[in-house]
Amino acid sequence: MDYIAELTAIAKEHGGIIETKIAAQYGISKAMLYKLCKEDKIHRIVKGQYILPDDMEDELLSISKRSTQIIFSHETALFLHGISDRTPFEHTITAPSGCIPSAAIKAECKVYYIKPELFDLGKTELKTPAGNLVPCYDLERTICDVIRSRNKLGIETFLAALKLYAANSKKDLNKLNSYAKKMRVANVLRQYLEVLL
Repeated sequence: MDYIAELTAIAKEHGGIIETKIAAQYGISKAMLYKLCKEDKIHRIVKGQYILPDDMEDELLSISKRSTQIIFSHETALFLHGISDRTPFEHTITAPSGCIPSAAIKAECKVYYIKPELFDLGKTELKTPAGNLVPCYDLERTICDVIRSRNKLGIETFLAALKLYAANSKKDLNKLNSYAKKMRVANVLRQYLEVLL
């Protein structure tokens, strides 16, 4: 078996990332992945994930593949929506309360927690700069998250996000209002939007 040809095909199909569990479906064992890694034919990103030496790692895709219980939110969501001009130096995710993300996720991300019944509210998929789809909150949910966490985010990030949202032609104020009520930030939202709109 030409392992590298197989792994190249897997990487191509999965956004450049070779997962141990996917490789196993193609008959490539953990031991073989370890051996190829030692020979410098593949590189380990984190436990269970590898990349070909010439490929650029899509960090967001790598993080999203580590758990089905995380969604990109806050600063990372603003960045993916094109509402923030700067790349976040630390990725932000939301997980349902009671779920404990892995050490690998916590090492790379700032984690926010939300009641499980609000976890899927506004969930969508957006493309990373590398062109892969990852779970992320839609614009309206992101704005509600930013309002909820305004004290942690800093006033500058918070106000910049609201101004850019107010100026965005794709904004959906009805959806924003509906989310704000469910997330109990409707009053705060109203105060700020009255000034901006």
